[in-house]
Order: sequence, then structure tokens, then C-alpha cells
Amino acid sequence: MTIVWIDGALVDEADARISPVDHGLLVGDGVFETLKVVAGVPFALTRHLRRLRRSAAVLGLGLPVDDAVLRAGADAVVAANQPDVGRLRITLTGGPGPLGSMRGDAGPTLVMVTGPAGTWEAATDVVTVPWPRNERGALAGVKSTSYAENVLALDRARAAGGSEAIFANTVGNLCEGTGSNVFVGIGGRLVTPPLSAGPLAGITRELLLEVTDAVEDDLPLAALAEADEAFLASSTRDVQPIRAVDGRLLPAAPGQLTAAAAAAFSALEARTLDP
Repeated sequence: MTIVWIDGALVDEADARISPVDHGLLVGDGVFETLKVVAGVPFALTRHLRRLRRSAAVLGLGLPVDDAVLRAGADAVVAANQPDVGRLRITLTGGPGPLGSMRGDAGPTLVMVTGPAGTWEAATDVVTVPWPRNERGALAGVKSTSYAENVLALDRARAAGGSEAIFANTVGNLCEGTGSNVFVGIGGRLVTPPLSAGPLAGITRELLLEVTDAVEDDLPLAALAEADEAFLASSTRDVQPIRAVDGRLLPAAPGQLTAAAAAAFSALEARTLDP
């Protein structure tokens, strides 16, 4: 039986109750974090909670509890569901409200759930999609629960044989995947799009910028398929080499830069689970 944490209480999943008029359900009004769990410990929890608060602030949502309560809740729900825990999701919504976009006054809903880690291929294929990310939009850089665009893009990628869809932004520059950041190796240089290009400020991305020589720079979307090597980075993938882009094989998967980044990230994780 899966145990979930809802608004401060641990309950069986079968007994969990969220209002049918919760704004997270009605209009996608919410933010979330997904964390890897390593040996029963949520990885990089401090950074994830910091980003959760940033995202919530952009949407005008107030977290109803402090970080100490969130940490205790995370530890409790992970412990209650061991040993089959590989990831933790924290979701904050606008709470019960009217049937339109205006929020109600009942207060937010806060949920934590766990699940298995899942598995990823040693190297993967990606597919570019025709819909741009809006780097100037109200939700640019926010980890919002409004994920329908990602669902559509990922379905398109999977139909074409890929495991991830890649977006350009409105000016045609490389942006991000549906649930990952992209790093590109060109001429011995490891590059990832800057936050001004519209990608999410990924936690794994942030850590890789700290432990490698990667730099932020704008790249045209076409540079991905022309790269010497490239990889996806996320809290569940860590560093995953890209084998092919739109069916075009890259010269190396993993290349030297990718292998070095993966090694640096693994070494970081071995040193601390809350970097």
C-alpha cells in the first residue's frame, strides 16, 4: 500500500482525498518538484525546495509551511514507502477554487508522493518538435503543473522513436526538453542554453555548471544535430548521452565531454546528497 503525504498528514493512497474543484486539477494552477531518492535520502533537497519557492512566488502561491516541515514530510513519506522509492514528487496547487481562472480563498494544497526510480537507456534518441517555448511568457522558467504541451511533444517524439522531445524558443534557439536540460559539445566546448533562452533552471543543470567547464550560450536549434556530442540532464536521468537527433546519429554517445560530466556528477553525489 502506497503512503502519501497530504497537507501535513500521512495517509494510505486509497484514502487520499483532493477536492474535485482543486485549481491544480481544474486549470493546472500549481508548481512541483521531482527529486531523485538515493539510499533513502532525497537528493539535493535544499536546492529543490529553493526552486519550489521561486516557482510558487512567480504564480503568487504561498507555501503554507516552512522548509523544516517540508523536510520532515519528505523524510516521512520516503521512509513509509521503502524500499521501492527512487523518486519523490512535491506538488503545490492553488487549492479549491471556482470553476474558472480566479482562485478561491480555501488555501493551497500540498502533496508529496513517491515512486520507483525507473530506468533509462545508456544513450537515447531525441526528436525536435515544431512548437516553440516562449522565453518571454509568464511561466518561462517555472516548474508548473501545466504540462499538456509537454505531453503532446513527448507523444510526438515517442511516435518517432525518441525518448525526449526538444524545443526551440521563439527566436529559433535551442531551449530544453520536456523534462530535461540539454548540453551540447562542439569543438571541445560544452555548452547549455542560458536561462534567458527560456529553459527551466534544472537542479542537475545547475550542479553540472558548478562541477564541469560547461558554459551558458545561445545556440541555434540546428546546432544540436550538428554537435560532436550532446546529453540530457535531469533529476532522474542524471547525465544521459544523446545517440541521435531526428534520426541523425551523433559522432559519439557518450563523447569525452559527456563522460567527464557524468563522472563529475557521480563524484559529487558520492560526496554529498545535499550539495
